[in-house]
Parts: sequence; structure tokens; C-alpha cells
Amino acid sequence: MLKQLEGVILKNQVYGETHKIVTIYTKQIGKISAIARGANKTKSRLSALSQVFVQGEFLIYVSKGLSTVQQGQIIKSRRHIRESIEKTAYAAYIIELTDKIIEPSEPDPFIYNQLSRTLDWIDEEDSFMIPIMMYELKLYEKGGFAPVMDRCVNCGRTEYPFAFSIQEGGLLCDRCKQLDYRAVLLDDSISRLLSILKNIGLERVGKISVKERNMKLLRTMLNHYYDQYGGYALKSRKFLSQLDFLT
Repeated sequence: MLKQLEGVILKNQVYGETHKIVTIYTKQIGKISAIARGANKTKSRLSALSQVFVQGEFLIYVSKGLSTVQQGQIIKSRRHIRESIEKTAYAAYIIELTDKIIEPSEPDPFIYNQLSRTLDWIDEEDSFMIPIMMYELKLYEKGGFAPVMDRCVNCGRTEYPFAFSIQEGGLLCDRCKQLDYRAVLLDDSISRLLSILKNIGLERVGKISVKERNMKLLRTMLNHYYDQYGGYALKSRKFLSQLDFLT
């Protein structure tokens, strides 16, 4: 069946001498794989369209097996991402995380919208750590392993202060923090921010200012949390660590 679909290219690989197989996260029907014939030729009309991070309108013959990209046009090329090794590394990280967590053929317009906005933020802004963490937490929710960020995971209390426990899967109140001696005590401002990061969409947020030490704390917490519950090895995260970006 021939369908017109909006989507983001998650990955591509050369197939034969002249073709590419692309993984596209589409707004309408979710993640699919399709062959883009001739896309590995520099003069092909599908060459630019099949690049990772590109968002486009695709005319695709959808089948149960491998679909076929017939034609399309670019909506957003996101060229600034490709011009910066840091932007490229972070964008590759969220793209790979999306590909690992999202199951094929399961549309989710909200996650698609958040992915698009996160990539836009990386492409257009100099500071993009907060949007990335917001998107990560929404993916964790989609994957069924998101931490509890708006109340005590043990007793349900909402009174501050809180500690963050990887072992217990979220926040622990002052009464319950003894359940995990390794739980990280949080400033009230960080506890409030965690709830915002998880529950608020990027379209509702302007620029959020966070102190460098708090940013590093949040990043470390999410890294360790993913190591505990994520289940997927990420090549892009290893690359970020080698560049000292994701520490």
C-alpha cells in the first residue's frame, strides 16, 4: 500500500552498491524499515533525504516485509547538527536510544513530536542538555522503566526533602530514605526540576537555567539509572563518554 508519511531518519546502511536501507520513525505508523533505491549515489534525489536526523515527507510503499521509499521531500535537514561534533554526538545518542526503545509499527505521535522538538533544540540552540534529559525520561516512560519523580516511590508522600534511589526506582522521602543508603540527597529545587523534566512536554518549556554542578548531578543520576534498567548497550553513549560529553 502506497502511503504518504512524515518521519525522521533514525539510521541507514548501504545495501548493495547503490541502495540504502533506512529506518524511519514515522508519525503515522511508527518505526519502519525501507529500501531507498539509488540513495547511495551522490546525485540521487534520495541521497540527502536518507541522511540520519533528516525529517521529511516520504511516499512509501508499505509492506509487511521491507517497504520501499518511492520519493519524498525534506522538511528539516538539521544541517547545524552535522557541522558540530558535539551536536552530532548528542543527536546520535537520542536517535539510537529511540531506535532501541521504540518497537516497530507502534505509532506514538507524542513521542514523535518530542523527538522532533529535541532534535530541533540541538540543531538550533547552544544549550540542549535539559531538553535531552526531558526526552530521555519520556522514552523511559514509553519503555516501561521510568523512575518515580513526583512522590516517594515507597509510601507516596509528596513532602520535601527527597533523595533519589536507583535501587528503589525513584524518589524516597525523608522517612523512607533509609531503604537505600546509597540514595542521593537532593535539594528541593532539583526534586521539583525532576518532576518537570519527566512530566512536561518540550512545547511547554522555555529555556531552563540549571547550575553546572546540578546539571552534572542530574546527568550522572540518569546515566546510572539507565545502566540499571535500560537493558540496551549504546554505541553513541560510549562515544560521548570518550569525548567527555556524557559523564
